[in-house]
Amino acid sequence: MRWSTYFIPTLREEPADAEVISHKLLLRAGFVRQLGAGIYSYLPLAQRSVLKISQIIREEMNAIGGQEFYLPALNPAEIWQESGRWTVMGDNMFRIKDRKGADLCLGMTHEEIFTDIARKHLRSYKQLPQVWYQIQTKFRDEPRPKSGLLRVRQFTMKDAYTFDIDFAGLDKAFEDQRAAYCRVYERCGLDYVIVDADTGAMGGSASNEFMVYTNAGEDMVASCAKCGYAANTEKAQSHIPAIVDEKADATIEKFPTPGVRTIDDLVTFPGGATAEQQIKTLVFIATSETKQGLQDQVILALLRGDHPLNEAKLASAIGAICRAEKIELQQVRPAHPEEIFNAMGANAGSLGAVGVTRHKILADLALQDRANMTTGANEDDHHLRGVNLARDIKVMQWVDLRTVAEGEGCPKCDEGELRIGKALEVGHIFKLGTKYSDSLGARVLNADGKPVPIVMGSYGIGVERILAAAIELHYDDAGIIFPMTIAPFQVVLSPLNTRDEAVKKLSDQLYQDLTAAGIEVLYDDRDERAGVKLNDADLIGIPFQIRIGPKKLQEGKVEFYHRATRQAEEVTVEAVTSLAKQQISEALDKLNAK
Repeated sequence: MRWSTYFIPTLREEPADAEVISHKLLLRAGFVRQLGAGIYSYLPLAQRSVLKISQIIREEMNAIGGQEFYLPALNPAEIWQESGRWTVMGDNMFRIKDRKGADLCLGMTHEEIFTDIARKHLRSYKQLPQVWYQIQTKFRDEPRPKSGLLRVRQFTMKDAYTFDIDFAGLDKAFEDQRAAYCRVYERCGLDYVIVDADTGAMGGSASNEFMVYTNAGEDMVASCAKCGYAANTEKAQSHIPAIVDEKADATIEKFPTPGVRTIDDLVTFPGGATAEQQIKTLVFIATSETKQGLQDQVILALLRGDHPLNEAKLASAIGAICRAEKIELQQVRPAHPEEIFNAMGANAGSLGAVGVTRHKILADLALQDRANMTTGANEDDHHLRGVNLARDIKVMQWVDLRTVAEGEGCPKCDEGELRIGKALEVGHIFKLGTKYSDSLGARVLNADGKPVPIVMGSYGIGVERILAAAIELHYDDAGIIFPMTIAPFQVVLSPLNTRDEAVKKLSDQLYQDLTAAGIEVLYDDRDERAGVKLNDADLIGIPFQIRIGPKKLQEGKVEFYHRATRQAEEVTVEAVTSLAKQQISEALDKLNAK
């Protein structure tokens, strides 16, 4: 490909509105251009990389028996209403009406559509297992699009789905997908960690996220260097020292606390209590789908005063309670001020669970066995001291509700401490179980001839996120440094003086030789200064450069440049094509053989 006719609109200046490295470099190197908030056009260089990433994914999916589909992005509302997610997805889903007034949406994911195909065509256990996948455009009405390709409203995803007769089959499918994901990321040159994660709106029994540590990440990951434990903070646990309370048999005493509205206010209030001696009471509304329709119920969440609530853990705990009660949880949200007062008889700042019997109470494990605690009295400007949780509060369930903190003990090993760091999600795999087959009626006959729900798994990879993550990991002050497997081209051929006839003649010949050798070469035949060409070649991140200058050419030599190390070596004209082929082969083998 000749640079003079290829569309590569590089920028000299750093874009003012770009915050993260990948966003800056994708714009500067001429890979993407923004059309609207969270909407990007992929220019030729980006498209070449995206296609390479997609091909790696496709190869690894096919290697574990995957069959490729391509499903519609435009979905009728009815299929999402059947699963119950038409409501659950809320404002994140793009919803439209056709000319007849029928409701449709732009698909965020395709569990419902794949399950619909399965329920119509899979009849017997003899047809299982099945591994289906697609690489397709998805849509999400992201409320705060930012960070280039990391938080967008239109994106490309590989989503795969497995269908098995039982949970043993799901376990195997999950491990097959997990191993395939590892190979994908290794081949794409990513350093990643696998973490336990919350299942969220996807549902199911278990999930793993594949995360890349980077300051551009929006997730927080807790990990232990000693044993390898890692989990998203939405699910991470930790070990903290137990507290033995003095005067555990103290009686409850109400006392006035005028003006006290926060945990810190009570810490500094005369006769108050330290944060770790306080019970924080938070009020939430859980909306569930019942036979009578949508119903709201008040849930109280109790934590130690110095511990932050993890809302994902709370939603997961409430979801488990709802499933046990045979109802479908739709949403968990903080209660509004008027809802708090109606439920508790007091305003935020004076709330407590002592004597409360008409609302479900979930308490964090760190409060178990605590006594002589202080909490709100459910009377404005009053608190209670001497509270014993086992004696005075009717806790429905003890669960892990708090967000772990840096330096806390590892829950898996005795010696390790947790490190909390920013990370970027590049993939997520779920054990769905029978969530969708139950709601959508996807059943097959088992070996005994009895109808049973199909056991499913769901597995997603963000294609552009791999591109952005690779750049976040591989760059320097000159620009991008692409791993060979996903680089748009393998070599940039740069004649440093195109007006020199000998340089131009050799460059034309090398372009033909390199192309004939199967090398993906970008020939910079532009009539530009040498500095412009070298800067642009560094910026777009192609792994190798062949630089041809008049002086070295007189000695029968050219310069072979390694972008990653920024080291150059002089090579004879006769040897440069074979050297390029060898270096490319070694770089590919190193990534593909991991």
